[in-house]
Amino acid sequence: MFASDRSYLLNQIRIVDPAGVGDRLGDVWIAGGVLRAIEDSLQVPEGTDIVDGRDWAIGPGLVDLYAQSGEPGFEQRETVESLGKAAIAGGFTQVALLPTTHPVADDPAQLEAIRQQARPGHTPHWHPLAAITRAARGETMTELAELAASGAAGFCDGRPIDSVPLLRRLLEYVQPLGKPLLLWPQERSLAGGAMLEGEWSVRLGLKGIPSVAESIAVATAIELVRYTHTPIHLMRLTQARSLELVESARAAGLPVTASTSWMHLLLCDRDVELFHYHPALHLHAPLGTATDRQALIDAVRAGTLSAIATDHTPYTFEEKTVSFAESPPGAIGLELALPMLWQQLVETDRLSATELWSALSVGPAKVLQAIAPKLDLGQPANCTILAPYKTWTCDRQSMHTLSAATPWWGQTVTGKVLGCWLDGRWQSSDRL
Repeated sequence: MFASDRSYLLNQIRIVDPAGVGDRLGDVWIAGGVLRAIEDSLQVPEGTDIVDGRDWAIGPGLVDLYAQSGEPGFEQRETVESLGKAAIAGGFTQVALLPTTHPVADDPAQLEAIRQQARPGHTPHWHPLAAITRAARGETMTELAELAASGAAGFCDGRPIDSVPLLRRLLEYVQPLGKPLLLWPQERSLAGGAMLEGEWSVRLGLKGIPSVAESIAVATAIELVRYTHTPIHLMRLTQARSLELVESARAAGLPVTASTSWMHLLLCDRDVELFHYHPALHLHAPLGTATDRQALIDAVRAGTLSAIATDHTPYTFEEKTVSFAESPPGAIGLELALPMLWQQLVETDRLSATELWSALSVGPAKVLQAIAPKLDLGQPANCTILAPYKTWTCDRQSMHTLSAATPWWGQTVTGKVLGCWLDGRWQSSDRL
């Protein structure tokens, strides 16, 4: 669509820049891959291609706070190459990688192997997270200082840590390292089901997970932060009660941030029936109630949830084509999150465009201590273009991910990311 060495005026495009100009219509001039100017109306040199941007939106490149690669170990699910293409196709110019590959990224050699796989080029900037415990089993701590020195973007097991004494020691050990610590709060002794315990689990005949499995673990983590003063980030929050606990902790000045996944903002427990027990709705943290879903949306608006993650978790067709309860938990999301959240939340005025874009870019960058994305004049362009009203079919012809683990597979989606400028180079979302 665009050539990196040419000059373009995006005429009267919707500009969404949470860290800059906010949300307004205007002209954007990009020449030679550099963001030259943003004004209400621009006069540009001859030879500039004038592009009608009236049905598009442009904003800083998105940042995914946690996504799963299949490589190494599960390349049939996803490779680093396919993951990178999916990220760009979804508008993500930075992606944090969960360490739960095979082998787990729990030592400097594994982190270096990931860096070697993530070759520069048409890929986002990767932020590899290192495991907190050996093999992410929640038993023995990794060499945290070594991992931090070797360039780990932060620490995360991607799985709950059951031992409270271990969690306390972890907070004490990680504090002087100054690296982000991402924790999934869940009391696994209570979490043996396939969906949230309640009316809909009874109706559907599925074993339920009580809501307190999350809130008990959130409360425990917050009390340990109160004791150690170590900053933490709580991932995969789904419950209204958990958000109340986080809000109270933040009001008390405790260094606690939190995020949820994009699917929990769109769906709730009753949707398991509406989607006919689709196994892609069997998620790492179960879908909450309609009340929980509204509380999550409100928390994004209020800033209690500073980030929305795709939690992209690819599986093969065979792995997911089993009964709901027997399927491995997780779903894909990189190529769907922005357009579907925009359609369901921004177009319905449940979130503003800047609130959504901030939670998908500025918020995750702050958690990762990465460079906060914004539309910087005079710098190589790092931005994403969304066509909110463009329709397309979610299928093998349009998707870059190797996985089909989504309830929207084969359906028409409204809203499509056209591509990204990444360090001044245009990367199209279209399959070649």
